[in-house]
Amino acid sequence: MDWYPLLNSLRISAISTFLTFFLGIFAAYYIARAPRAAKGVLDVLLTLPLVLPPTVVGYLLLRLLGPNRVLGAWIFQMFGFKMVMTWWSAIFAATVVSFPLMYRTARGAFESFDMTLQYSAQTLGMSNRRIFWRIRMPYCWQGILAGTVLSFARALGEYGATSMIAGYTPGKTATISTTVYQLWRTDNDALAFRWVLVNIAISFVVLMAVNMLERRTHTPRLEVR
Repeated sequence: MDWYPLLNSLRISAISTFLTFFLGIFAAYYIARAPRAAKGVLDVLLTLPLVLPPTVVGYLLLRLLGPNRVLGAWIFQMFGFKMVMTWWSAIFAATVVSFPLMYRTARGAFESFDMTLQYSAQTLGMSNRRIFWRIRMPYCWQGILAGTVLSFARALGEYGATSMIAGYTPGKTATISTTVYQLWRTDNDALAFRWVLVNIAISFVVLMAVNMLERRTHTPRLEVR
C-alpha cells in the first residue's frame, strides 16, 4: 500500500490550515469592527467558497492560475514553475474552500468578546497589539480552536477543487480523496475502503484531541502587566 496519498494529504492540510489560521483571524478581526454595510458585502464575498460547488472553485482557480492565464503565465515566466497540476496546487484549493470555516468561526468568537476588558486594558496603557494577543485571543481561544480544526478537516477531505487544479498523478499529486475516487473508478473497492477508513481514523483522532483540550480548558486568567 503506497502511503504517498496520506503524506501528501497531511502536508497539504497542515500548510493550508496554517494559512487559513492567520488569514481567517486577520479578516475576522477587522471585518467584525467594520461598518455594517461594508461588513455585509465583505462577509458575503469571504463566505462564498463555502456555498459554491468545489468544482466551481476549482474552475475559478484554473482561470486565475492556469498556464495560459495572466497570473499563471506571469509566475511561470518570472519563476519558471507552474501553479497547476503540482502537489502544492492543492494548497490553494484547500485554503480557499476551508477559509470560510475559519473566518466565520473566528468572527463569531470576536463578536462575542466583552469590550469592557479592552477598555480596561486601554486605561492601563496597553497597546492594541498587546490587548489582542494577551486578552482577546485567550478569551476567544475555544472559538479559534474550533475554526482551526474544522479548517483542517475540510482541507483533508477536499476533492472537487483539488482534482481540477492539481489532478491525480500517483506519487506526485495524489491525495486521499482523489485516490479513493480513482480506486473506485477502477473497481478496486477493497483498497478504496482502506483509504476511507484511514481518513475516518484521522478525523476521529483530531476531533477527540480537540474534545480533550476543551475539557481541560478553563476560563483563561487575564494578566495585565
